[in-house]
Amino acid sequence: MLLFRWAMMFLLLVAGVSFAFYIGTGQAKYRLFGLRVLKWTVIAALGFFGVLFLERLA
Repeated sequence: MLLFRWAMMFLLLVAGVSFAFYIGTGQAKYRLFGLRVLKWTVIAALGFFGVLFLERLA
């Protein structure tokens, strides 16, 4: 659980830094990378919490 929390915080930090680079430079590659990281972070979190929810049901 602790490892998952640190991984989620790190990935959100990476997305935030990427968006900051986009604002600073105006290069679209940073925005696209940030969106891609954010998308997969949300998908991983939904999967993780889905497993926790199904575990509680059993």
